[in-house]
Amino acid sequence: MDDSSGFSPAVTLLGPSEIRSLAAALSIRPTKQWGQNFVHDPNTVRRIVKDAAVPSSQTVLEVGPGLGSLTLALLAAGHPVVAVEIDPVLAEQLPKTVRTHAPSHADSLAVVHADAMRLGREDLPRGIDEPAAIVANLPYNVAVPVILHLLAELPSVRSVLVMVQAEVADRLAAPPGSRTYGVPSAKAAFFGSVKRAGSVGRNVFWPAPNVDSGLVRMTRYDVAPWSIDEDHKRRVFAVIDAAFSQRRKTLRSALAGWAGSAANAETILRSAGIEPSERGEKLGVADFVRIAEAQTVVENPPSESG
Repeated sequence: MDDSSGFSPAVTLLGPSEIRSLAAALSIRPTKQWGQNFVHDPNTVRRIVKDAAVPSSQTVLEVGPGLGSLTLALLAAGHPVVAVEIDPVLAEQLPKTVRTHAPSHADSLAVVHADAMRLGREDLPRGIDEPAAIVANLPYNVAVPVILHLLAELPSVRSVLVMVQAEVADRLAAPPGSRTYGVPSAKAAFFGSVKRAGSVGRNVFWPAPNVDSGLVRMTRYDVAPWSIDEDHKRRVFAVIDAAFSQRRKTLRSALAGWAGSAANAETILRSAGIEPSERGEKLGVADFVRIAEAQTVVENPPSESG
């Protein structure tokens, strides 16, 4: 690969034979527990890195690097990488793989052996800039909670490009009123804009999954239109969970448990400017934010002075 491609020719990407050789040397088989499906197609990882469009030299957080296919492509594009790996064998091997296939980039990799669902800013390695982006082939079984957790915990992250199960990609990017719109769509939109960014075939993985994959791009709001602190997020997410817990019911009914009664729910909804007979699947995240804020006002009315 030449320099005009944007990838360093000093990096050797992993193909099918390298992936299988590494796995055999480590005596590992991909596990369903951690949703492991290893990408073995160099063109796919190049495409993901290009589509992520992270400015050169900015740090990227990769979750679940596995055997290092995407890690090497990120390093080849000039990005310092913080790789979060839950599998201890893979976490120990990754720096060795980078030293073999990208020796001149070895110092640009930091591996964190941890569960991404428990990762916080305090767990990030010192001596490397905080990540500006998340680029990852996410385990299908934890994709949504991992994305939401990391966006909440790492304010430095401005963009996300992840490969997930196609169905999950559809749900994350679904607009209000669509068939696939639901909890993941509304919660993701709390942090920024979300769009589908393409599809990925099954034959680029080992083992090949029995589902199709898709790319999702998320861009954090430059200036958030509402507070995204933990308390506010928790209150908004509680409204979203309640609204979709009984998808076919009106908001007056669906929010009854959350509000304490259907009558309380109606009062809060009207205060937020939402018709109580509406259904949650029709509301955008801004509507859920208004409902959460209206609950605070209704239940804690300002005291009258004088």
